[in-house]
Amino acid sequence: MNLLQIAWVAGLLVCGMGVALLGSVKVPLARRLEMDEGRVGGLVSMFGFAMIPVMFMMGFLTDFLDKRLVVLGGCLLITSSFVVLALARRYKTALLSVFLLSAGWSGVVNVLNVLMQAAFGGSPTYAMNLGNFFFGLGAFLTPLFIAFLSKRAGFVKTLFVLAVVALLPGVLAFGVDFAALAGPASTQAGPGIGVLLTDPIMWLTALALLFFAPMEATMSAWTTTYLSDKRASETLASAMLSTYWLAYTIARLGAALLVAAFPLTAGGTGWLIVGLAVFCLLVWVGAVISPNRGMACAMVALAGVAFGPTFPTIVGVLIGHVDPAVAGRAVGLFFMIGGIGWSLIPILIGAYARSAGVQRAFLIAVGAGVGLTATALALRSFMI
Repeated sequence: MNLLQIAWVAGLLVCGMGVALLGSVKVPLARRLEMDEGRVGGLVSMFGFAMIPVMFMMGFLTDFLDKRLVVLGGCLLITSSFVVLALARRYKTALLSVFLLSAGWSGVVNVLNVLMQAAFGGSPTYAMNLGNFFFGLGAFLTPLFIAFLSKRAGFVKTLFVLAVVALLPGVLAFGVDFAALAGPASTQAGPGIGVLLTDPIMWLTALALLFFAPMEATMSAWTTTYLSDKRASETLASAMLSTYWLAYTIARLGAALLVAAFPLTAGGTGWLIVGLAVFCLLVWVGAVISPNRGMACAMVALAGVAFGPTFPTIVGVLIGHVDPAVAGRAVGLFFMIGGIGWSLIPILIGAYARSAGVQRAFLIAVGAGVGLTATALALRSFMI
């Protein structure tokens, strides 16, 4: 493994840690700040809300500035977000920490996705699934690490340790030759943002993320509450959250290995996205109708299998399709549109959960699953 791959693995682990953080600290944070489910939904939504403008801006920075600076700046913002959250005593301060986390995460993840294929090789679908395996690994390890360290060092010191860990990708980025990864310089002007705005695959992949991102965010944020409502102990609920992330992670590695062994045509990749979308939809239906703790736990585990390969496969289609000169802006636009769903849908779920309970509120996620399936079918029609 070369330095580029080590830096990418470190960055992906930290980004996975970022998305799993709120779900991992939700219970102690809710006690600390006296939050109800509506306010938890507000924190989850803030992550997506901040992403809407910031990720688009990061796309321009990735295309036009030194990518090393984007990674380092992102890591510094993530570190500061952990420190702010550790010291938070009011809900507004927690919102600020999530805003900083989303901004930093946006910068790091934009660069990582743009150069994922350069780091890991193979087809875009293979590279994205393999790279995001490490992303999922970070998400899987985060709740375990936080639970282990919190019992010994407390909530505040645990977040301070995570703040230091978040700096590692930025330090490693100093040893990566980003200019060489960009390829030889061209004397001709590259395509502009207008090319992306008229590209149907650009819009359909972004619309797919709009429906998918809140489904993933919802499961990671409300798994423990959902299972607690099904009379699961706090230990079992935490264990199932880890099981979800483990299944999510293994599914990505499995998808990468399968694609490497059995390469897909463009049309085959399109059908894979359709199949994954239907799988996601069925999992949410199962979560809504589950009558007991056993079925609820099974749906959480199956959600990891369904969700794991979905995002990498969709973004792999986008990266494999667009001109490298606009890849940063494509990823920025992709996440910006996805952030709309990421911000709005958890707010709706949190608000509905206050009156009807988390399980019934998952009906909103079922609607997102229907939207993802319809979008996947439309995307498939362009992938001939």
